[in-house]
Amino acid sequence: MTTLDPDNLRALFKAYDVRGTVPDQLDEDLARAVGRAFAAVTGAREVVVGHDMRPSSPGMAAAFAEGANAVGTSVVLIGLCSTDGLYFASGHLGVPGAMFTASHNPAQYNGIKMCRANAVPIGLETGLAEIRDRVAADDVPDNAPPGETTEQDLLGAYADHLLSLAPVSGRRLKVVVDAGNGMAGLTAPEVLGRLDLDVVPMYYELDGSFPNHEANPIDAANLVDLQAKVRETGADIGLAFDGDADRCFLVDERGELVDPSVLTGLIAARELAKSPGSAVIHNLITSRAVPEIVTELGGTPVRTRVGHSFIKATMAETDAVFGGEHSGHFYFRDFWRADSGMLAALHALSALAGTDQPLSALLAPYARYVASGEINSTVPDAQAVMARIEQEWSDAEVDFLDGMTVSFPGGFFNVRPSNTEPLLRLNVEGRDEATMTEVRDRVLATIRREQ
Repeated sequence: MTTLDPDNLRALFKAYDVRGTVPDQLDEDLARAVGRAFAAVTGAREVVVGHDMRPSSPGMAAAFAEGANAVGTSVVLIGLCSTDGLYFASGHLGVPGAMFTASHNPAQYNGIKMCRANAVPIGLETGLAEIRDRVAADDVPDNAPPGETTEQDLLGAYADHLLSLAPVSGRRLKVVVDAGNGMAGLTAPEVLGRLDLDVVPMYYELDGSFPNHEANPIDAANLVDLQAKVRETGADIGLAFDGDADRCFLVDERGELVDPSVLTGLIAARELAKSPGSAVIHNLITSRAVPEIVTELGGTPVRTRVGHSFIKATMAETDAVFGGEHSGHFYFRDFWRADSGMLAALHALSALAGTDQPLSALLAPYARYVASGEINSTVPDAQAVMARIEQEWSDAEVDFLDGMTVSFPGGFFNVRPSNTEPLLRLNVEGRDEATMTEVRDRVLATIRREQ
């Protein structure tokens, strides 16, 4: 089977991107074919292409450019960049873009994230399925004069733009940055290096084999080194980025992890101060503290399904100033409604530098509830299990925006099936540890009970 086989294409093309193992599922031949189809579907005369530090990424980015050139589309290659760096390039140049990365996935993976001009996302329902089908059918006209490929360095312009959106001034902070051997090893020196900070770098070496830990900060095991370094150095704050640096997680001065919902609350407050009365997007797993805070500050909270395509679409519909997800993705109207881990980090640094408080105290007003974090359970029939949960919680308020959300006095829980695996994902929030633990254990017992 070649990488262009229809069965392989169906496996590779996910809801929001293309992702698989190299070279058996994804190779330069496929990248070249996707480049042709992407150019045809977007109809663009010019596109921008970037890539991460994985060994296979430069070759596949070049092959994608060849494919686009072959059907008359010119390509701007920006080389090594973060995913939010690619989104910046798409917005800055006003052209569609493609980023070669597998984000936080292990070393044997790679992938392609694509967007239309101004970082508008492309998902299965908004062009990705058509790109897949054109690749499968080899259905791309190639009678146009060939396009050209040029190279451009936009890293400095990216840093300028982010710092204009969240300038940092005030007291000098000690900041530990764990780049996870991912693209923050390139972007953090460029952005943070322009500020009056004492930066303690960790794992800045660009290495797609991820020799120190997985570049996936949503897994607490990958934050242990950062926590230890913050405590050891007496730092004010720790920052952790994923492999393509579009997500950011915080550690406070005690070495304690900061719930992404807490950072969402902080940034929402800052953005609403600049744009009073605006809408703020939060997905349904985000802490209930976020809509409470937004409402208290005169904004309009808007609840969405999980996933960046839903968030970005809802931001466009509501002209929301900001959106946050429990997974560490933060979306900004001033950044073409795209997500940027580095911009989220700058907001945290700006807020902290402007106060004499430690980070834990600064964030305390935004931390109102206790969350379980996401708990995955393997189940043979997710819908049957969810029906059982619904029956057992029949006296509670239930909605089905994304999976099933059950509200109870003092909190809520959500269960939703994975799109790709036989898993149920559980998130529980309660007003205190005892409430959260009681509900978590009760729901898990139902999920994991023998059929």
